[in-house]
Amino acid sequence: MKKPDPFRAERRFVNTAHFADHFFMLIFPTAVLSMGADFGLSYSELLKASIGGFLAFGAGSLLVGWLGDHGSRRNLLGIFFLGIGIAAIATGFSRSWWELALGLTAIGIFASIYHPIGTAMLAAGSTRIGRDMAFNGVCGNLGVALAALSTGVIVHQLGWRWAFVLPGLLVIGIGLVFLARVSHRPVSGALRGVGSRGRVAVWHLLTVVAATALMSGITFNGATISLPKVFDERVTLSSGDVLGTGLLVSVVFLVGAVGQLLVGRLIDRFSFRRVFVLFSLLQAPLLLLAVRAGDGLMVVAAAGIAFAVFGQVTLNDALIARFTPDAWRARIYALRYFISSGASGIAVALIAALHGRYGSFDPVWQFLACCGALLFVIALLLPGWMRSGGGRSDGVPGR
Repeated sequence: MKKPDPFRAERRFVNTAHFADHFFMLIFPTAVLSMGADFGLSYSELLKASIGGFLAFGAGSLLVGWLGDHGSRRNLLGIFFLGIGIAAIATGFSRSWWELALGLTAIGIFASIYHPIGTAMLAAGSTRIGRDMAFNGVCGNLGVALAALSTGVIVHQLGWRWAFVLPGLLVIGIGLVFLARVSHRPVSGALRGVGSRGRVAVWHLLTVVAATALMSGITFNGATISLPKVFDERVTLSSGDVLGTGLLVSVVFLVGAVGQLLVGRLIDRFSFRRVFVLFSLLQAPLLLLAVRAGDGLMVVAAAGIAFAVFGQVTLNDALIARFTPDAWRARIYALRYFISSGASGIAVALIAALHGRYGSFDPVWQFLACCGALLFVIALLLPGWMRSGGGRSDGVPGR
């Protein structure tokens, strides 16, 4: 008889939260294509309103990570569900650039709760890190993909304001059910007995986490945020049609799910370091391919980029889940998402500046390709104790 899984309901809500987290952060890049008339502003000017949200998405995670290792992760995830829904509804009622920026920043603040809390909850109850992190990553990827699609549909039928309001109402309902069904579970006790080798390994791990978070954060966010506008400009099939653009972007992002599922299977079976090097190797060539691509070639290049960068996200999460103790995990996830989300603010500013100045995404893709190349160099320098495959670890390597 199969043993009951006490974490099953919790995992379902954590996966749902990951979907919602990315969904709400990426409503705006598609909705903005139809907002110019209401605000009387250009794409580049409106895009700047989202910078605060992306910066808050990272900065808020530091405090949340500390709270998650010292308090109730369940209560914090409940605040995430309710808060992000209220913030989205408020954004839908924006009447000026400043109100829009404030609403998007509030979405970013509440969105900052998920990654250090939800991912730490998932890792604490997982026996197969690769499988569970991959499926959780796919849920986040579906949020990215369906944000573009559903926003395109809602904007087409009801207008951009409802693209924020309707999901906001839904996620508040989910949050209430979560609080009713999931109870508090204490965090594992503090780690003891870490000697000098263990401390060196921790600092080595933190350096790896910081470096990979910065490079992959810029490439991931730069690609996902710019693709709706890239397809609008370069792909004839979707040009000038928000619904068509949203559908095409969604299909491309779903390709990223294949990369995530493949990563999950590979890191449960083979050397973590080898898989990491393989996926980092893919990014720079594909990003360079996108520099001059158009129509069908642009779609193929974008699908390849999604495959690589979404697979990299799962690798980054599994790195922390496998090689860190539960008592530190929320804080280390917070560091990772603070850096990568701060990198997303850099990506937004970069897109707005370069596209506004040159009227093209070619310089953007070139910069992202450089970041992909640096990520590959970092992968080559990963320490030997990251070669292990399968299972999980709740201790510090090198103890």
